[in-house]
Amino acid sequence: MTSCMSRIKVHDKEFEIYIPQDQIERAIRKVADQINRDYAGKNPLFLIVLNGAFMFAAELFKNVEIECEISFVKLSSYHGTESTSVVRELIGLDHSVSGRNIVLVEDIIDSGLTMLFTIDKLRKLEAADVKIATLLFKPKAFKYDYPIDYIGMEIPNDFIIGYGLDYNEHARNLPDIYRIVSE
Repeated sequence: MTSCMSRIKVHDKEFEIYIPQDQIERAIRKVADQINRDYAGKNPLFLIVLNGAFMFAAELFKNVEIECEISFVKLSSYHGTESTSVVRELIGLDHSVSGRNIVLVEDIIDSGLTMLFTIDKLRKLEAADVKIATLLFKPKAFKYDYPIDYIGMEIPNDFIIGYGLDYNEHARNLPDIYRIVSE
């Protein structure tokens, strides 16, 4: 990863700054405020989808003021810059979700396949309610009709990195979000 002002190179691709950290943090506070209102007194179980959502989740929970529990799941449907259209469950649930209010915390929703798989699994495990909180949503890439309940920002269908999002496991640590400028 090499940096040159507002552009960086990761592997063989160039990226430009797209969403600065302060704008990301404002969007996260908006999501947290909505969750605080909707789940006051309900003790939801938050399931953080790893690896990408770790930075979003860390900032989100600085602003979530309700009683809650937090756990992690690891799912994957990406390879490089393309979705594989196959969801592989890598690490499963370690909490009972039966009768629980669940909030899935995801970094980005584009096609929606990963969340469709996860929602279906949670319903089969008899979750009382399943909501989705995402930092980023790509409405033009979304292929399904389930609701996305908490959206930090809607963005175009560009490939992006930073703030937990990666390109072949690199650039997750960037505090800003960058979009691809060369394929």
